[in-house]
Parts: sequence; C-alpha cells; structure tokens
Amino acid sequence: MKRSDAIAEAAITLLAERGMRGLTHRAVDEIAGLPPGSTSNLARTRAALLELTLSRLTDLEAAVFNSPVLPEHPDLGGQMALILHTQLRDKRRTLARYELALEATRRPELRTIYDKAGRLFRDPVVPMLAAAGSRDPVRHARQLVAFGEGIMFDAIVGAGVEPTLDELSTMMREFLAGILAS
Repeated sequence: MKRSDAIAEAAITLLAERGMRGLTHRAVDEIAGLPPGSTSNLARTRAALLELTLSRLTDLEAAVFNSPVLPEHPDLGGQMALILHTQLRDKRRTLARYELALEATRRPELRTIYDKAGRLFRDPVVPMLAAAGSRDPVRHARQLVAFGEGIMFDAIVGAGVEPTLDELSTMMREFLAGILAS
C-alpha cells in the first residue's frame, strides 16, 4: 500500500472512531504506524489531509459501485441493494464520509471535492434509470441516491437496525417501481 493510502486509511479510521476532533497529523502517524511527521510531510495542512482522505474514500466507494459482482444482479433494484449492503458492512467508511460531509459544509474547498465525488455516483445511475423507463432520469437519480443515503444513515446513526440484503432489495425494488410508474 502506498504511504498516501496508508495515511488516508488511518484518517478514515480516526474519523469513524473519534470524529473530526480526533483527526490530527500526530494521531494519523500513530494509527498508520508511521514515524512522527510522516503525515505532515505528505499533507502539510489539515485541509490537505481532509482532501487526501476524501479522495481515498471516494476511490474506495467507487470500487464498490463499479464492482464486477453487480452483473450477478440483472435488475437495478438488486444492484443498488448490493451496493448499500456492501457499504453497510464497512460502517467505518460511511461514518468517515458523514464526518467529511459535515465538514464540507464549512470548507468550500472540501465542498467542491465532495460535490464532484457525489456526481461520480449519481451520474452513472441516470442512463440506468432512462433504460428502465424513467421519464425524468436526472431527478430520479438524485432521488434514488438520496433514498439509499437515508437507508444507510438510518441503519448507522438512526434506528440502528441494519436491513438484510433481501430487505434492501425489496426496499429498492419498491422505490424504483414507484418512481418509474410516475
């Protein structure tokens, strides 16, 4: 693993376990098992560390979204359910993303990166929804992603009940049936 990836992974862990206040250059060095000052050499400022972390997190989540496992589920609802199920199994990444999302509301430079990352996940859904018969695939893609985010948020910080893959599949299929019928 590259040093930058190790630093970003340690930062993801810290964000999930300690929140934004627990993310320091020194703590990242300790968690990553690196000599003191290693994180500062790569990411001099807190903003640079946050950007590095968000970039790594985006890469990890994109790998899930672009997983070769998805063709095993030919229907869009099954594909979306599998993505959500995978995300819910690694709560560490999702919690870190929530921390970064909140921080992005206060840091315009991070907001730009966060918004760009969001488009990486919404934009590919547009042609899928169009092929499924959506009359407004751009709007429906936003709704689908928001629905999925709501499920994850509820499972992780809301009710605390993690739905099974079958339950997620049912939810996604019902949601898609509703928006595609409108």
